[in-house]
Amino acid sequence: MRILTADHVLPITSDPLCNGAVLIDGDKIAGVGARDEFIAEYPDAEVTDFGEAAILPGFINCHSHLELTSMRGSLDDVEHDFSAWLLRLTTLRAAMSDEDIMAAAVAGAREGAAAGVTCFADIGRMGFAGLHALKEVGLRGIVYQETEFAPENVAAEEYFPKLIGKFNDLRDGATELVGVGLSPHSPYTVSSRLFEMIAEFSILNRVSLHIHVAESAAEHELLTEGTGFFTTVYEKYGVEWNSPHSTPIEYLERLGVLSAKPLLAHCVTATASDIDRVARNGATIAHCPKSNAKFGHGSAPFEAFLDAGIAVGLGSDSVASNNVCDMLEEARFASLTARNREGTKRFITAREMLEAATIGGARALGMHDQIGSLESGKQADLAVISLSNIAQQPINDIHAALVFASNARDVQTTMVAGNVVYSAAD
Repeated sequence: MRILTADHVLPITSDPLCNGAVLIDGDKIAGVGARDEFIAEYPDAEVTDFGEAAILPGFINCHSHLELTSMRGSLDDVEHDFSAWLLRLTTLRAAMSDEDIMAAAVAGAREGAAAGVTCFADIGRMGFAGLHALKEVGLRGIVYQETEFAPENVAAEEYFPKLIGKFNDLRDGATELVGVGLSPHSPYTVSSRLFEMIAEFSILNRVSLHIHVAESAAEHELLTEGTGFFTTVYEKYGVEWNSPHSTPIEYLERLGVLSAKPLLAHCVTATASDIDRVARNGATIAHCPKSNAKFGHGSAPFEAFLDAGIAVGLGSDSVASNNVCDMLEEARFASLTARNREGTKRFITAREMLEAATIGGARALGMHDQIGSLESGKQADLAVISLSNIAQQPINDIHAALVFASNARDVQTTMVAGNVVYSAAD
């Protein structure tokens, strides 16, 4: 038995504890309670007192691209032009060797661990890199094998077996901590037939899906009107495209994709009826406010997602479009943008943001029975955040102190399944 104590313990699904403790037995949490009571009850247990700090569940990053970590800052001069950004990204990735991509993914996973992230939902064109990275660093997660560009004039019947071959190779390397899934990239890069085949495979084989959708006004225009920037690009490269004349999310529902309960990234342009579709089908959302804002895509209706009862987690996206993997900063930015969004009816609280960064992400990934809160029987995945910085003092509201006055540099320790994967002391 081990006892971790701190001035503040945040179980997330129950109220915070002052002078609290977390009892750990192997890879699981055996109890959460008062420091003095646990120490008295388990006199032989190893005690680690973090003192002026907060212990809370590890952060869950619901949308990342670890293999792009080496592109940090390489695309910032073209972010005003999403098409130029995508094209340069493709060019840079093509120039990278497998070893380069592997090293980039490991660096990204280590950055996440140092920021208190214990679980990633990671999308990779070369999925083996993300899988290797999470295993190397000792993190938990789901790695999604992403599709290549596969529009209508790419034969789905020929492409699908190749995709499933990559997925099966990836699954052979899965572990108890790291699972695998599929990521049909987006409604504008994957043909309708291929989407249908992937959705059917997902449902029959219980394979999780992760999809970029409703990310930009340009995507919305393409799907609803069949015009705009993407149409121009497709015409230039001879790509076949037939507009469904529906919103991107409605399009996924028509194809049966929402029935697979996918994790949907971004959803910036989601309408009220789209939000109803997501909720009705039991799909979930990865909210990526900083990436959305950096591209100038707008602010997703986070408040409406929560009010509809949708499981919503936070995602950093790649550091090529965010520059850092810092879930505390993501939570702060998400709260501020939600409060400042036109039509907002209430203030999103700091407590709600911490929930999104932890148990919300766990629900979005369907892993809430294992992680996302400090509860007896759950996995010992946790983060310890120092509260000793003068910029955090005084601590009048622990939720506000963490969301509005803390960042990744305040993380002291990150633990996954009872194992320390990051310590600021090392």
